[in-house]
Amino acid sequence: KCGACGPGYATPLDAMKGKYCPREEIVYLPCIYRNTGIEKPDYLATVDVDPKSPHYCQVIHRLPMPNLKDELHHSGWNACSSCFGDVTKRRNRLILPSLISSRIYVVDVGTDSRAPRIHKIVEPVELFWKGNAANPHTSHCLGSGDILISCLGDPSGNGKGGFILLDGETFEVKGNWENGEKVAPLGYDFWYQPRHNVLMSTEWGTPKVLADGFNPADIERGHYGRYINVWDWSTHTYLQAIDLGKGSIPLEIRFLHNPDAAEGFVGCALSGAVHRFYKTEKGDWAAEKVIEVPNKKVQGWLLPDMPGLITDILISLDDRFLYFSNWLHGDIRQYDISNTRKPKLVGQVFLGGSITKGGPVTVVEDKELQCQPEPFVLKGKRVPGGPQMIQLSLDGKRLYVTSSLYSGWDKQFYPDLVKEGSVMLQIDVDTERGGLKVNKNFLVDFGKEPGGPVLAHEIRYPGGDSTSDIWM
Repeated sequence: KCGACGPGYATPLDAMKGKYCPREEIVYLPCIYRNTGIEKPDYLATVDVDPKSPHYCQVIHRLPMPNLKDELHHSGWNACSSCFGDVTKRRNRLILPSLISSRIYVVDVGTDSRAPRIHKIVEPVELFWKGNAANPHTSHCLGSGDILISCLGDPSGNGKGGFILLDGETFEVKGNWENGEKVAPLGYDFWYQPRHNVLMSTEWGTPKVLADGFNPADIERGHYGRYINVWDWSTHTYLQAIDLGKGSIPLEIRFLHNPDAAEGFVGCALSGAVHRFYKTEKGDWAAEKVIEVPNKKVQGWLLPDMPGLITDILISLDDRFLYFSNWLHGDIRQYDISNTRKPKLVGQVFLGGSITKGGPVTVVEDKELQCQPEPFVLKGKRVPGGPQMIQLSLDGKRLYVTSSLYSGWDKQFYPDLVKEGSVMLQIDVDTERGGLKVNKNFLVDFGKEPGGPVLAHEIRYPGGDSTSDIWM
């Protein structure tokens, strides 16, 4: 039975084999109305992804939040594989931080997984008073039973890469995780690896600067990130900053799933690079660029050079394949990382983007493509936007994709996406040789929601997935 030994799985390979849980049947996605012109609260959507179900590819439940303009974004669990073996723990609460309002919603998904309900609301003032923190982003459960949430800033909207601890039973704010006077200048995502006594965090930008859109001049002003920040796991102190270059904007960071591994990858949005980070012989940490998506020279766009904008990145549970999305260019890529220092491109598929034929952008120089891709049409619908959040099935055979990045940037870069709503797609993965192919029968169109077109973001499975579970 799934969870008979506590939440999650004993090892990443146990999770991948499907030994304890069947394939995913439903997924959860936060749906955002902020910046769409529709004055309705964000909500958590439950989507049926079981091909045998009569409700396949349909939203079967919506849980609206009680407030407007929260900007739900990423989510995490009250318990995951870091608590495996603890029979007192259950993966029954989804933690939903709000990027803009700074609220944290605790959602009960255990009573009825197909119809979640709100369990508790942590109001922003709790984060402000107890941690001088705001703009919560990534949530990971800890083996201790607590929940660790990274934050982008302070209550005034300035950059501050700190963390908030929630009690895993009461969901009260316990205070900051970090100790000492040194704190990272900016925050975003994080991952921890206890066997190497380390936590790594990344940097997006200053919250009050990025809130309503992107201005390239803000890079020169130092408002966007460039560092991987290294923390001592046991003392919670800030040790080191690994510089990935001005304007790189390192976002999602992933250690290899093997808990013995002392390496991983980070995707940099604006530089279009993937860096491998690793522990050196001296015992500190370093990074090397292992993948680079070249900019395209264009006309009819914000800048003369268009980056790919790597916005999400993940690793299969067997640590064999790495995937990432190029939100602006419009493609998803699959790399074989059997040799972590030399990733090999083995799969690529275009799902829209800013450079499709017939659009406002003309590509005048391209180091990768011979011509501009065709618009992406599925089930008669021309899909707006580009591929953004990705989630891989536990067995590694299905890659789910959504197209919304963040409402303020969606509105700026893909106005049609805001008008028409985002989509969820599914890509079939060749796990033997590598290769990606669109499932032509799978489309969830969030433009047809009862409350009007909405922006669906990150994808979570009730049984855990490759971006939420960490092994101790």
